Amino acid sequence: MPKIRAILNLNRPIQLVIALLEYGLGLGLARYLGATIQVGPQYLGGAIVLLILSASYMLAEYFRPNNEPTMSGETPGEREDLRQILLVLSISLLVTAVICIFLLQRSGYFKVETSLLVSLFVILAMGNAVPPVRFSNRGLSELSSAIILAGLIPSLAFVFQFGSFNRILSMYTFPLFMLALAYLLALNFPAYVGDLKYERRSLLMSIGWQRGVLLHNILLIAAYLLFAALPFLGIPFDLVWPSLLTLPLAAYQVFVFRNLVDGAKPIWSAFIANSSAVYGLTIYLVALTFWLR
Repeated sequence: MPKIRAILNLNRPIQLVIALLEYGLGLGLARYLGATIQVGPQYLGGAIVLLILSASYMLAEYFRPNNEPTMSGETPGEREDLRQILLVLSISLLVTAVICIFLLQRSGYFKVETSLLVSLFVILAMGNAVPPVRFSNRGLSELSSAIILAGLIPSLAFVFQFGSFNRILSMYTFPLFMLALAYLLALNFPAYVGDLKYERRSLLMSIGWQRGVLLHNILLIAAYLLFAALPFLGIPFDLVWPSLLTLPLAAYQVFVFRNLVDGAKPIWSAFIANSSAVYGLTIYLVALTFWLR
């Protein structure tokens, strides 16, 4: 049971849920623009996203340095057993993803844009986890993960259905990328002490916590300013205002970071929950808006 729980936690379930929301956003936008949702790419495309992401998360743990524990209270034997399980599971997921890609390619859904997006998605996801690239050792994991979550996943869902890119897609993915990067950066703060202890190269470790606070707040403010500017760029206000409903949560997040600079110690569980809500709830509201139109 501890190993099963550890495997589930190492799969980063919150980020997998966020990935599904981003995928639903891409589908909703394609539907809003007149595309008829095709069942094959809808489910197989979503499966590819989840399978590759989950495999990359498990491979990241498989290649974790030996001095870092994967679960609390583990013995060397338990650690090695868990690593082997993670390796077998990740390979199985990747093989299943390849089968899904083959089925879509055989059905004629792979065009130039789709092939480019899937290739970039695989490269970045594996680059986060697998040596010698392993972005997590270079302070680039948060950046590549933000590109995957906010850029590639909704774009992949959209292009599978719509057949090509659209300017509305890029107008939404850019502020969502800022929210994603702010969210991933925020997750570094509760892990900061552990990162110092094990000399991990997270984004926060690379730029320092004071600059990290500033960057986080700038990203949040810039994201909502971009959302607010969308009506001036030709996007109907009816499609924009739901994305601004999470502004109070974002304002609270900035307030918490300000207190953090002043020396206050936040409740990390509530901190993570609010950070996740700012990003995840925004995606949900935007996706729901497209699906209801």
